[in-house]
Amino acid sequence: MSRMKKILLIMLLASVVSFNPGAVEKNNSIAEKLVPGNVRLSNSYSSGKDFAGAEKTIRSFMRKWSITGASVAVSKNGKLIYARGFGYSDTISKEEVQPYYKFRLASISKLVTAVAVMKLIEEGRLSLNDRVFGPDAILDDPYFSDPKDKRVYGITVAHLLSHEGGWTQRYGDQMFMPLVIADHMGMKPPVDTRAIIRFALDKRLHFTPGSGRAYSNLGYSILGLVIEKVSGMTYEEYCQKAILEPIGVYDMVLAHNLPSQKAPYEVTYYAPSDVVPKPSIYGTGELVSPSYGGNDIEALGGAGSWLGTAPDLVRLLLAIDGFETKQDILTSETIRLMTDNQNGMAPIGWKTTINNGTWWRTGSFPGSAGMMKRQSDGISWVVLFNSSAWNGPEIHSYISSMMYRVVSQLKNAGKDDLFDHSLPVPLYDDFTAQSP
Repeated sequence: MSRMKKILLIMLLASVVSFNPGAVEKNNSIAEKLVPGNVRLSNSYSSGKDFAGAEKTIRSFMRKWSITGASVAVSKNGKLIYARGFGYSDTISKEEVQPYYKFRLASISKLVTAVAVMKLIEEGRLSLNDRVFGPDAILDDPYFSDPKDKRVYGITVAHLLSHEGGWTQRYGDQMFMPLVIADHMGMKPPVDTRAIIRFALDKRLHFTPGSGRAYSNLGYSILGLVIEKVSGMTYEEYCQKAILEPIGVYDMVLAHNLPSQKAPYEVTYYAPSDVVPKPSIYGTGELVSPSYGGNDIEALGGAGSWLGTAPDLVRLLLAIDGFETKQDILTSETIRLMTDNQNGMAPIGWKTTINNGTWWRTGSFPGSAGMMKRQSDGISWVVLFNSSAWNGPEIHSYISSMMYRVVSQLKNAGKDDLFDHSLPVPLYDDFTAQSP
C-alpha cells in the first residue's frame, strides 16, 4: 500500500471514529425516559394502606354520582402530599386515569385569565381603569366600533374582572348561542370569539357598567382578547410563558371541541344519559352531544377553554395562595386585591373568597366538572371529573364535603413532596416527533 493510500485510509478511519452515533443513542435514550411514568406522577405514589381510607371515600362518591373518571390532588403547607387518578379516562380503552391526564377546566379557566391580567398590570402594561372599547381604548378596533349602547365605552378592565361589565344572562349566555349569532351576523358557523363580542355590542347593555354585578362568561372572553392585544402574544402563549411555565406547569393547553382533536393524555367526557343533544355548532343540522360539538369550547377562550391536570392546578394555586411556603407569581398586594371582599372588587378570578381565608374556584360543562380550594389551614386541593352529574354545578358542594373527609384521612401522608418526583418538561404522545 502506497504512503498516500495509507494517509487516506487513516483519514477515513478518523472520520468514522469522529462520527459519534452515541450522541444519537443518548438522545434516544433520553426520549425513551420521557414517558409519563418517568416524568409525571403515577398512581403508585399515592397507593397503599396510608391512602386506603381516602381512596374508599372517593370511589364511593364516584359510584353515587356515576362519575366515570376523576383526578384528585392535595397539598399541605406547600407540599404535594397526594395525587391520584380514579376510574377510566375512556370507557372503551379502559385506560385508568393517572395524575398526568388532562381534563377540561371550564370556568376554572377564569382564574388563569385573572392571574394573567393582574400580571400585565404588575408589569405596568395595563391598568385596572383602562377602558376596553372605543377610541384610544385597548380594543380600539373598527370591528368593535359603533356599539348600540354607548355605555359600552365606559367598560374598564376592572369591570370585566369583577363581572360588572353590564351584561347578564337574561336572554341567554352569549357564549352558548352560536347558531343564533351566526344567523344574526350572516356568518357561516361556527362563530369565533370576536363575532360573539360583536353580537353583544349590537345589543343594549342590561345595566350601566360598574353599577351592578352579574356572572359573565362574555366578560372573561373579552379579557382574553385584552391579554392578546396588550402582550402582543396569543392568549394561550402569554399565559404559558408569563404564568404557567415559570411555576413549572408545562402541560396546560387550550381545549378543542371534537374527539379527533383531543390533546395528548386528555380524557374522554361523559354526560348523563338524559342530557338533551344540541344542534352542532358547525351548522350541519345534526344533533350532537353538548360535550362534543354541541358547545364551542374553543370560542370561550379566557372564560373556559383550558385543559389541565390536578397536580398542575395545585402548582398554580400554590403560586397565588398568599402563603410563604411557596413563592407566589403575584405580589401580596395583588393577591389581597383579588381576594379581599372589603375592597368592592373581589373575588377576581375566584368563584368565592370568604374572610376566614378560604377561597375556591369551580367549573363545569356537560361531561366535566372541577373544583379547586385553598383552605386557611394550609391545605389546598383540586378535584377534576370527566363526567357531569344530574344536578350540574350543584355537585360542587358535595365535592367539598367529600374532600373534607378525604383530607382528614390523609393524616399520615406528607412525608415527601410528590412534586419532587416529576420533571419540569412538556408531556407529549410521541417524543420522537416533538422535543421538549
